[in-house]
Amino acid sequence: MERLKLGISACLIGAPVRFNGGHKESRLCSQVLAEHFDFVALCPEAAIGLGTPREPIRLVGDPAAPRAVGTVHPDRDHTQALIDYGTRIATELQDICGYILMQKSPSCGMERVKVYRDNGYPETEGGSGIFAATLARLRPDLPIEEDGRLNDPVLRENFLTRVFAYAEWQRLLAAGLTHKAIGQFHARYKYQLMASHPQQYKALGRLLADLGKYDPAEFGPRYFSQLMAALKRCATRGTHSNVLQHLSGYLKRALSNEDRQEIAHIIEQYRRGIVPLVVPLTLLKHHFRRHPDDYVARQAYLQPHPENLSLRNAL
Repeated sequence: MERLKLGISACLIGAPVRFNGGHKESRLCSQVLAEHFDFVALCPEAAIGLGTPREPIRLVGDPAAPRAVGTVHPDRDHTQALIDYGTRIATELQDICGYILMQKSPSCGMERVKVYRDNGYPETEGGSGIFAATLARLRPDLPIEEDGRLNDPVLRENFLTRVFAYAEWQRLLAAGLTHKAIGQFHARYKYQLMASHPQQYKALGRLLADLGKYDPAEFGPRYFSQLMAALKRCATRGTHSNVLQHLSGYLKRALSNEDRQEIAHIIEQYRRGIVPLVVPLTLLKHHFRRHPDDYVARQAYLQPHPENLSLRNAL
């Protein structure tokens, strides 16, 4: 697969851009993911001219609409500058397929960022960093995740599945949306959607039934937004097992009773947490190599991201 571009908070790949002149290097990002993706590294606070080192900033006021001010000089309000920079980046970086943000940052944190009251104590409810909130508002379909959450293998696999789905949709847009292209895209993501959000899988299936009534240019973005929202939900062992059982159904006429029992046994072992997801998937892929099925071969679920990322080994 081609190397995709990801936006990233510059401190996460070792750039000394934090308020104290240090960094917050994430080895997952700088060493593991850097082998597979090209990063566009940005620091919103440095970009708006705060300098390094600098007076730290923090969020104050209403957690739903906080302001970013200096910790030493609270009269220095950087909120609008961060909003303007986020607006610019959301517009300019059209070729990125995802963004990794620095957690708990008043500029880059996605959630649970401390918001302080006038008395100096933090609010019970956290907020979002100003840049992060602006980016998420203007690019709602873009996969965005925090570095700390990526240490969870389930969240990491979910994020990167969305990154590659987003990239595939962008290629579809570049080629031009048609009824056929949208239908084929949805068919390809059918089982991935079933694993992530069974209810939305059914809803989008009903929506696609009326695809021919709509202009593809109008329908496509609306459909994709609903798909990406559904894919944010992490699949469970139960929903994965359901998909594995559906896929095994395509083999029932080709396999012996003994082979079918082995598949069912391995899927049950996965459902109970005895083996990781890669085990039943490897067994199914083995049988599909011997008994190919064109529809199954097109399913993103079987390989939603490069195999050498080994994302499903820990699921």
